[in-house]
Amino acid sequence: MAEEDHTFETADAGSSLTYPQQCSALRKNGFVVIKGRPCKIVEMSTSKTGKHGHAKAHLVALDLFTGKKLEDLSPSTHNMEVPFVNRSEYQLLDIDDGFLSLMTMDGETKDDVRCPEGELGATLQAAFEEGKDLNVTILTAMGEEAAISFKEAPKSD
Repeated sequence: MAEEDHTFETADAGSSLTYPQQCSALRKNGFVVIKGRPCKIVEMSTSKTGKHGHAKAHLVALDLFTGKKLEDLSPSTHNMEVPFVNRSEYQLLDIDDGFLSLMTMDGETKDDVRCPEGELGATLQAAFEEGKDLNVTILTAMGEEAAISFKEAPKSD
């Protein structure tokens, strides 16, 4: 038997990015996957159908990362995929070439999150340039992540 070298690029528990949930159990402000994108439900209505039809759920949701509006119609008894969504807070160290340099709780640096676009990105950049200590909230779902908010870090005496 020849010895083999095993190379593991990433170590995860093989966990899924989503889990199934019955459509009728979904709620407004909850999360759902529509057209393969993680979304937040902003509107939801159910309609009773005819004699032998199923009740249908009409979902209107916003993509978590692009803000695009997506809609879906599904029988309320069917399962839909719901993304595992994680929020983490990091300390902002630097903004470089449109990317945020962040420090994790265990002192590691994380440099792969894009600076948000639009007004949020502009106010974040301005507050950082004023020399404020900032904590940035990063939303992670289905292998994507984005900065969704920030606040001034509490002062330690």
